[in-house]
Amino acid sequence: MKRLAIDGGERAVPAGSVRPWPPIDQTDRDAVLSVFDQKIVCGSGAPQCVGLQNDWAQYIGRKYCLATNSGTAALHMALAAAGVGPGDEVIVPAYTFLASASCVLHANAIPIFVDIDARTYNMDPARIEEKITERTKAIIPVHLHGLPADLDEIQATAAKHNLVVIEDACQAHGAEYKGQKVGSFGEFSAFSLNSSKNLCGGEGGFFMTDDERFLTRGEMLRMFGDEVDDETKLRVYNASILGFMYRTQELPAAFARSQLKRLDANNALRQENARFLDSLLAEFPWVTTPFVPPDRTHVYWMYVVRFDPQKAGVNLSPREFRIALEKALHMEGIATGQWQTMPVPAQDLFQTKMGYGTKGCPWTCHFYGRDVTYRGSDYPVASQLCEDYTVIAGIHPPNGRGLMEMYAEAIRKVFNNLDVVAKHKDDKIVAHYSGSMFMAA
Repeated sequence: MKRLAIDGGERAVPAGSVRPWPPIDQTDRDAVLSVFDQKIVCGSGAPQCVGLQNDWAQYIGRKYCLATNSGTAALHMALAAAGVGPGDEVIVPAYTFLASASCVLHANAIPIFVDIDARTYNMDPARIEEKITERTKAIIPVHLHGLPADLDEIQATAAKHNLVVIEDACQAHGAEYKGQKVGSFGEFSAFSLNSSKNLCGGEGGFFMTDDERFLTRGEMLRMFGDEVDDETKLRVYNASILGFMYRTQELPAAFARSQLKRLDANNALRQENARFLDSLLAEFPWVTTPFVPPDRTHVYWMYVVRFDPQKAGVNLSPREFRIALEKALHMEGIATGQWQTMPVPAQDLFQTKMGYGTKGCPWTCHFYGRDVTYRGSDYPVASQLCEDYTVIAGIHPPNGRGLMEMYAEAIRKVFNNLDVVAKHKDDKIVAHYSGSMFMAA
């Protein structure tokens, strides 16, 4: 067996082998440059923006889509359009990106967290009902890592309690639940076009609904709350509600439209790479690979694995074992590391409840009137996940079987030499994938 790179050997994956996301070709360049020929670079009625909205609505199977400047903006718009505000509560998963919960704060409402399912890492539908109060107005299920949440159970609970469902599909472009695209189920859905996402626009997002009333409200929320004259369709510069500047721009819209043409093919390559890794990692019973229920598809925004030191016969804690493996894999040239390191309610924002300014709003808002305490330990499944999971990055296109074969060599080297891995557990190595992998600084 070759000597591990962390122990002085050669790395299995040569530098420069992992190509960045997204793959860009001449059609993308032509699409972006065409914006300058059109001589329109911004505006809610700009041709690329409108075209992108129509393309995405057709792809997902929804009536209405508004292109936004981020997925976070789209989530906030959905809450505002649904009338969520001071004194209200919104149920969100304990393990997700911060925006799934901070959007609730932007609406001056209170996020109430629910622990996750131990296999899918999505919101555990069996734990939702116990968190519902007379103040609850909405549920935000997140299709985490590209795997659809348990939508049937969540929607049934929402219907029972007359709650709005807002799908956070920011990581799940093209994923399907029972043959239907995610983002087409709830009263609202939100997507992100951030550079790391399966559909890339650099930045951007989508607000989606099938209700024309919500569309109209969303249009106003996206553009300062301004009214539009029914006859002339011109802005009258009279804000009738509190709105925001959440429009996108023509250059990222043109880029996203071009990328959309290859979304399904790119997702298929992600799935092929994931199947390769699933088969490889099955050789090691102490590794847990992504679980995909048979009624849905996974589009692998992230490929997440977990390590069990007890099953591996290693006398380290789950956290120590995971970090030691990350270091050894990193030295072999595999891009690895965590993206979320703690449950969202354990983050400082929810510990200090500083809120807006120094007044503690919305928690201290007199419309609310009760105390909420956030403890990471109240979410044991999410907390345990953060101890022992890591992301194996680089399965995105244009990377394919060639890179996966190099990954296989590196993984077998490391996983068959756990004694050497443990010896180097305290080496001063920071193992994490770089933002440059997603063309981000």
